[in-house]
Amino acid sequence: MDLKDATLVLLTESAEHPAVASIAEAAYDQLFSAGAVDYRLLNELIGQASGKGVLRAMHSKYSPVAYDAVLTPILKEIDRQKPVPPRSRPSTPRGHEQDPLTATVWPPR
Repeated sequence: MDLKDATLVLLTESAEHPAVASIAEAAYDQLFSAGAVDYRLLNELIGQASGKGVLRAMHSKYSPVAYDAVLTPILKEIDRQKPVPPRSRPSTPRGHEQDPLTATVWPPR
């Protein structure tokens, strides 16, 4: 299943939840007109669908394979676009220990 089909399924399944349906429709429209959708909109779609119970209802309605087929393209697109925050490195070594990789004396004291 491709991303456009997955958002269409979520749009259909969220018909009873106007807030979720609105986000799914916006995502589908972006995909249809521009061929791409911002990960923040997809992230909001998944969050709202989860919060409103749409994902839970789909999980009980569909087989695990079908459920995964709908969610996987959306989650992969979020993962593909979402920036990865830089790792933070502590400015000082842990405790009073000297870092063994930068120690001038071996073994470090």
